[in-house]
Amino acid sequence: MVKPAPNQTRTSGAWRIPRRTMLRGMGAAISLPLLEVMDSPAVAVEPATGKTTRLAYLYIPNGVADGAWLPEDSEPNGKLKKLNPWMKSLQPFASELTLFKNIWTPRGNGHSAGTATWLTGGGFNHENINVGGPSADQIAAKHFRSTTLLPSLEMAMRGEGYFSSSLSRNSISWADAQTPVPREIEPRAIFDRMFRAGESQMAQRSVLDMVIADARRMKNSASVQDRQKIDEYLESIREIERKIAFADRQKQRSDVASGLGKAMIRPAAEIPEDHGEYVRVMMDMIVLAFWADATRVATCMMDHGQSNRYFNFIDGVTGTWHALSHWKDISGKTEDDDGVTSWKSRDEKRDMYNRVTAWHTQQVAYLISRLNEIREADGTLLDHSTIVYGSSLGDGHEHEEKNLPLLLAGRGGGAIRPGRLISGRRDLSMSDLHLTLLRATGVPLERFADSDSPLSLA
Repeated sequence: MVKPAPNQTRTSGAWRIPRRTMLRGMGAAISLPLLEVMDSPAVAVEPATGKTTRLAYLYIPNGVADGAWLPEDSEPNGKLKKLNPWMKSLQPFASELTLFKNIWTPRGNGHSAGTATWLTGGGFNHENINVGGPSADQIAAKHFRSTTLLPSLEMAMRGEGYFSSSLSRNSISWADAQTPVPREIEPRAIFDRMFRAGESQMAQRSVLDMVIADARRMKNSASVQDRQKIDEYLESIREIERKIAFADRQKQRSDVASGLGKAMIRPAAEIPEDHGEYVRVMMDMIVLAFWADATRVATCMMDHGQSNRYFNFIDGVTGTWHALSHWKDISGKTEDDDGVTSWKSRDEKRDMYNRVTAWHTQQVAYLISRLNEIREADGTLLDHSTIVYGSSLGDGHEHEEKNLPLLLAGRGGGAIRPGRLISGRRDLSMSDLHLTLLRATGVPLERFADSDSPLSLA
């Protein structure tokens, strides 16, 4: 008979292991996904549904063109039938989405104030750098601090263009009213935080090579389903390692080929030069973090709050994202333009703006698809997660703080009934939504910012 490992116990004739068990090797520790053999999570840290829930916030700057977010067709009761052309990559997951009409942030607006207060629900004092209070993600992180390896993950794409070093435009996570939480832009650094790769030459070895013996020992005592889960999980980690190694090789190859490696300012090896690959690796980090239960709270800024990134790699798109968001100005001579690019018509420029919106929606669809593929005991990882995706601006040209582009993906462990558009007779406050999601995640909160009225999402 196989003896249990030191961190295992026997209950009712079956081997049981703690929820926080990790695979350990020389200089590495890998959190495990939810397995059948694990003890039930402690009731004290779970929401009313009794399920392990995760919460992620994905932020995009520059808003979207009016009409480019709401569904093309929905029933009178709000049931989603057909999304618009720029959201079509999410159509296969329409039954897992919750969209909002007329949701707004009355106290936060603009690229600077809107970004900084998107998750705080407060106003923004430029002189004193005050956002009103801690952000929703950090309130949740504090609640789960003793439950997971990391209280939260704060991630961002590396900035491009003007305002890349602006504090307010680069911060959606705040520990308190005046303290932004540092965000990580390198996939390798995020990976190492979760899986604790060793130092020096140990860091060069595969994390899985360090822990494979521990994994085999555990699999000997696991069910067939648990063995399959462990194999799938470890292969997913291996795939991330392959992507990071590929980016490293590409960087070295280009340096040698050009002969200008030392003179050129190039991205670090850990950041893929292909922006699409970069974003997807970061989405993979969220999947791994939630799958491993390394953390239950994550934020990802898909760009800084006034991004000047060029999206010329998208067919038919020229100019920077921020310039495109001011789609009614086509001369190319305003302060928002690069002084080089101009457009033939408003329709042409608006179409480019919409294509950038569609591209980002595709990246979110990738994340949703990955979460939906991973099975847990009573559903999928998506079922037990809430992904909040949106911007702090409505129509980018108008800098509107109302009718914000915002959607939820997932069921929040049963707290959310998705597949519908929610719109009330009055404008909906994002603070109401934050309060609702924090309560659904298990945080015992009576009030968030100026809200004490949670929304009904079930």
